[in-house]
Amino acid sequence: MGIGFGLSGLAGTWTAAGGLGAPEGIADVLWLAAALAWVLTIVRYVAAAGPHDIADDLRHPVSGPFAALLPVTGSLLAARLSVWLPTAGEALVWAMFALSAAFGGYFLAGMLTVPRDPAALHGGYLLPTVAASLITAQSLATIGHPGAATALFGAGLLFSVLIGALLLNRFTVGTAMARPLLPTLAVFSAPPAVAGNAWWVITEGRPGTVHEILLGTMVALLLPQLFLVRAYLRLPFTLGFWALTFTTAASATYGIRLLSLVGTPWSTALSWVVVGAATLVVGAVAVRSLALVPFRRLSGRGLADRAA
Repeated sequence: MGIGFGLSGLAGTWTAAGGLGAPEGIADVLWLAAALAWVLTIVRYVAAAGPHDIADDLRHPVSGPFAALLPVTGSLLAARLSVWLPTAGEALVWAMFALSAAFGGYFLAGMLTVPRDPAALHGGYLLPTVAASLITAQSLATIGHPGAATALFGAGLLFSVLIGALLLNRFTVGTAMARPLLPTLAVFSAPPAVAGNAWWVITEGRPGTVHEILLGTMVALLLPQLFLVRAYLRLPFTLGFWALTFTTAASATYGIRLLSLVGTPWSTALSWVVVGAATLVVGAVAVRSLALVPFRRLSGRGLADRAA
C-alpha cells in the first residue's frame, strides 16, 4: 500500500509545481501511476488472502496500522479525480472518508483495550488517526467542504500530539526498533507537512500564523531525518523503504507552497531544488523496488506455461 501512497504524494508535489511552470502532463502521469499501483495492490492482496488472513492482518500489532493506507490513498486519488469527474470524485471522497473513520475507530478502540508489546509500535501508528484525519480534511476541502475539513484538521492535530508522544516515549525508553521497521521513523516526521498541505487547501493558500507554526514544527521534525540517512543507507533494501516517500513528497509540496508566498527569484530556484530532491528520493525507491521483481523467474514460468 505504501507504493500508491508514495506515488500519490509525488503526484501532489508535481501538481503544486504547476505554479512554477511544470508541465501538467508529468503530474497526470504520476496520478495515473499511483491509481494503477493502488488498484493492483488491492486486487492482488484480496486475491491472495482469505477472510481469516485479512482479519489477522488487521489485528496484527505491526502490519495492522498500514491498512489505513487503502482509504487514505484512495482519498487523495478521489480528490484528484474530482478535478476531472466532479460527481464521481466527490462520491469517492466521502466513501474513503467512511472507510477511514471506520478503520480509525476500530484501530483506536484496539489501542485502548488490547495491551501490546511496546516493541511493536512504530511510525505507522500515525496512519489510521493522524494521516487519515489530515488527508481526508484536505480532500474534503478540495471538493468544497471547508467546515468538515476544519473539524477533521483539528482531530488530526489532536491525534498527532497524543500518538506522537506515545511513539516518542517508545523510541526513547523502549527496546531498539527492528531494522526492517526503521524507515517508518520517517512517518513520525510527516504530520506538520501533511497538516500544512491540508490547511493550505482549507484556507485557499492564505498566509497566517498557522503556517508559521507548522513550518517551524516541520523543520524541527525533519532535521533528525538528515542524521538518519546514514542508518537508512546501511539497511538492506526492502519495500518498507516506501515509508520514506510520502513524508518526502508531502514536505516538498508544503515547502513549494510556502516558498510561493516569498515571491523572490531565489524562492523559485529553491522550489525546483525541492521538487528535484523529492523526485530523486521517490524515484530511487521505485527503481530499487523494480530490482526486487523476479523477472527471470516470471519469464521462465511464462515459457514453461506456454510449452505445457
